[in-house]
Amino acid sequence: MYRRGHLGVSLLVFAPVGLTLVVYGRPDLAFVAGAVMIWLSMLPDLDHRAPLISHRGPTHTLAFAVLVGGIGGGVGFGLTPTLGGDPTTVAAFGFGVGAAAVLAHLLADALTPAGVPLLWPLSGRDFSVRLTRADNTLANYLLLAAGVCATAVATVVAVQVS
Repeated sequence: MYRRGHLGVSLLVFAPVGLTLVVYGRPDLAFVAGAVMIWLSMLPDLDHRAPLISHRGPTHTLAFAVLVGGIGGGVGFGLTPTLGGDPTTVAAFGFGVGAAAVLAHLLADALTPAGVPLLWPLSGRDFSVRLTRADNTLANYLLLAAGVCATAVATVVAVQVS
């Protein structure tokens, strides 16, 4: 997918998470999660600029999601004084947000015929549902619209509940 599609899928993944965080009294973490997921939505495509990494290679795997999640966990742990709460919980939150950002990207790319090598290096198999081509403008805009709508609905529900 292209940037718009990736942003849309990131928002689709974020919407229920953000709603849950607000319902449980942590709108600050909902904001952080949304901002980080949008910021990292294109992270796996850093392979376009890395000369030794093939596109949809190692950065499009579950292992990369775990790596980014681990970094997010470390950042969360370090930000515990700012974010408040138990350091283990905030570290787990950071892990979850980092991993979810990468997983949302992989989900969007798995919609395309090229797919993603989720289990690399254990398997070279590409996973794909072959729904649309990455360059399909309509599909990218529809994903973006769906993500914006899901986030808007989650925001309205969160305001009503809290």
